[in-house]
Amino acid sequence: MNPFTSHITTVLQLPSRQVEATLDLLAEGCTIPFIARYRKERTGGLDEVQIAAISDLNNKLSELQKRKETILRTIGEQGKLTEALRQSIERSWDATEIEDLYLPYKPRRRTRAQVAREKGLEPLATLIMLQREQDPRAAAQRFVGHGVATAEEALQGAKDIIAEQVSEDSQARQKVRAVYRRGAVIESRVVKKKAAEEAAQKYSDYFDFSEELRRCTSHRLLAMRRGEAEGFLKVGITADDEECQSRLLRQFVRGRGPCQQLMEEAVTDGYSRLIRPSMENEFAALSKEKADDEAIRVFRENLRQLLLAAPLGQKRVMGVDPGIRTGCKVVVLDAQGALLYHTVVFAVGDKASEPLRRFSETARRFGVEAIAVGNGTASRETTDILRQIKDIPTYVVSEDGASIYSASEAAREEFPDEDVTVRGAVSIGRRLMDPLAELVKIDPKSIGVGQYQHDVDQGKLKHSLDQTVELCVNSVGVNVNTASRQLLTYVSGLGPSLAQNIIDYRTANGAFSSRAQLKKVPRLGPAAFTQCAGFLRIPGAKNPLDASAVHPESYKIVERMAADCGCTVAELMGDGNRRKQIDLNRYVSESVGLPTLRDIMQELEKPGRDPRGKVEAFEFDPSVRTVDDLREGMELPGIVTNITNFGAFVDIGVHNDGLVHISQLSDHFIRDANEAVHLHQHVRVRVVEVDHRRHRVSLSMRGVSQAGS
Repeated sequence: MNPFTSHITTVLQLPSRQVEATLDLLAEGCTIPFIARYRKERTGGLDEVQIAAISDLNNKLSELQKRKETILRTIGEQGKLTEALRQSIERSWDATEIEDLYLPYKPRRRTRAQVAREKGLEPLATLIMLQREQDPRAAAQRFVGHGVATAEEALQGAKDIIAEQVSEDSQARQKVRAVYRRGAVIESRVVKKKAAEEAAQKYSDYFDFSEELRRCTSHRLLAMRRGEAEGFLKVGITADDEECQSRLLRQFVRGRGPCQQLMEEAVTDGYSRLIRPSMENEFAALSKEKADDEAIRVFRENLRQLLLAAPLGQKRVMGVDPGIRTGCKVVVLDAQGALLYHTVVFAVGDKASEPLRRFSETARRFGVEAIAVGNGTASRETTDILRQIKDIPTYVVSEDGASIYSASEAAREEFPDEDVTVRGAVSIGRRLMDPLAELVKIDPKSIGVGQYQHDVDQGKLKHSLDQTVELCVNSVGVNVNTASRQLLTYVSGLGPSLAQNIIDYRTANGAFSSRAQLKKVPRLGPAAFTQCAGFLRIPGAKNPLDASAVHPESYKIVERMAADCGCTVAELMGDGNRRKQIDLNRYVSESVGLPTLRDIMQELEKPGRDPRGKVEAFEFDPSVRTVDDLREGMELPGIVTNITNFGAFVDIGVHNDGLVHISQLSDHFIRDANEAVHLHQHVRVRVVEVDHRRHRVSLSMRGVSQAGS
C-alpha cells in the first residue's frame, strides 16, 4: 500500500480504495487523461480534477518525506535523535510543525546565544529557567572570568540563551502562530520619495492600506508585493504583540521574583528579536503561496476556457493582422491551415489605397470562406472594411501571443522563408480555425489571460498550465495526420521525442491509415501506444473506430456487439435503433465494467465528437470607438477577454478593456466570476464610470438584459 494513501484520503475526502488505485496507476506510468478516460473501473469513476489532485498531493508528500529523512539524518549525526523526537517527526505531515521540531538542531550561523554558550553561561541560563534562585545576580558572579567581565554581562548572556530556547520551542511558536493566524494584519505604505512618480500611481490604492491578512484577496496581495518589488511600497505583516507576549509569559514564567523578572526580559526579547521576525516571514511566505495558488487557479481556468474555445473548423481562411504605418499583413490559408498566399494591404491612414477592392479580390481569388482579424491597432477600422465583403463572415481574434509565436523556433520551423509579420498573420488565421491547435505553440504565460502571472511561483505555474493544456488536448482528441509537433507533444503518453518521431514517420511514409500503424513509429512501444492511441484520431480510416475515442483495447467488444446485432461496426455506428437493442450487461467482464461500456456507446453515437461549441461572429457598437465616446449609463455589446477573482475584463471596442467588478457581474451574489461569465462570451454591459487619468473604464452587467448577446 502506498504510504501516503491514508493522508491523501483524509485531505481530499475520497475513499481509500479509489486513492490507492489511482496511485497504483500513476506509479505504472499512466497519464491523468488516460486514467480518467479509460480506467474508470479501477478508480471508481474519478474525474481528471480529482486524479490531478491525488497526483499533486502525492508528489508534495514525496518531497516532504525526503525532507523528513534529511532532518532525521542531520539530528542523528548530532547524536541528539531521541525515539520520541523521531516518532514526532515521522508521524507529522505538516511541514511547519516538522520545521519547528527541527529548529533547535538546525545548523545556523553564530548567534548571541551561541557566543554565550561558548563562554560557559548555559548552566546559568538553566538556573534562571528553573526560577528557584533567590539571588541570580550573586549566582552570576560565579561565571565572571573566561571572557565574561561582569555579572551583568553573565546575566545578559544567560538571557540570550533563554531567548533562543524560547524562540525554538515548538509549543511557544504554535501559540504565537495562532495569534497571527487569527488576527495578522498586512499593511502597505508608499515610499515617500517615489509617491509623485507616474509609475507609482498604479499602486495608489495601496499608498496607505491596511487589512486583515486572512481577508486579503490574492490580487490585492500580489499587487502590493509587486509594488514592493518595484520599490514604490513598503509592505509589512503585524499581529497583536501584547497578546503574543502574554501567551509566552504564561507559558514560561511562574510566580514573581528576581529570576522571574529575568525570564520576562528574556521571553520578551525572544519574541521581539527572534519569533516575531520569523512569524512575519512565515506568514508573508504562506500568504504569498496562497495568493499564488489562487492566481494560478484563475489562470488555469482562463486557459482552459481559451483552449476549448469554439473552432471554425476546416475552411479556407484569410488572416489579417491590422496595422497603420506598415499596413495590414494578409495571408490566405487552406482548410488544413497551410499558407497559400500573403500580401500587404494599406487599409487605414495616409497610405490607404482601395483596401476593399484588394481584400475582395484576394478573397474571391482563393475562395476564402471566413476572415480572421487581429484585435490590435486599427482592428475596428479594418474590420469595418472587411465586413463590406458580402457572403464572407468576419471574426475578430485575440492577437495575444501572436508576436511571441512569430519569433519562436516553432514558427521558424514552419515558415523558414517568411518574416515575423507573415507568421503572425498565419497564427491569427489559424486561431479562428482551431484555437487549441494553434495556442499550444505559445507559452501559456504569453496568451494574455493570466493574473500577475510573472509574480507567482514559476515552477508551480508551469506545472499547472502544462497539466491544463494536456487535459484540454486529450479531451478534444488529435488528428494524427494533421497535428503539429507541439500539439502531439501534449497527447497522453507521447512527449516531445515521440511527437517528433510521429512527424518524421508521417513525412517519410505518408498519412497514417490505421492506429495499428502507430506501432511502427520508432520508440513508440506498447506502453506508449496504450496511453496515446485512444486520443489520436484517423479520419477516413478503414476501421471507423480509428476515428473515434474508443480505445483499441475495446475494439473486440464493439466487434462482438456488431456481430450480435448481425451487422458491421460501421453499420452499428450509423444505426441508433440497433444500438438501442444492446444489453450492456452482457459485455461486462472482470476488466470491463459498465462505465467503460457506457462511454463506448456514447462514442458510437457521435464518433470523434468535438466537445467545443460553435464560433459566433460579433460586432461592437459602431458609434463607440474611443474612451471619449463613452458616457455613463450607455449599454454596449462586449467580449469577455479575461476573468480574475475580482471580476471580468470586457472589450467594448475602445482599446482599453473595461472592468466588470464581481459585485456587478450578476443580479445575485456570486463567489466566483466564472459563475456569471466565461472567456470570449458575448455580453452586454453598462458604462458606470470612466477614469481618463488612469485609463480605466468601470462597467456593470447588473440589470442589463443579456438576450441576444
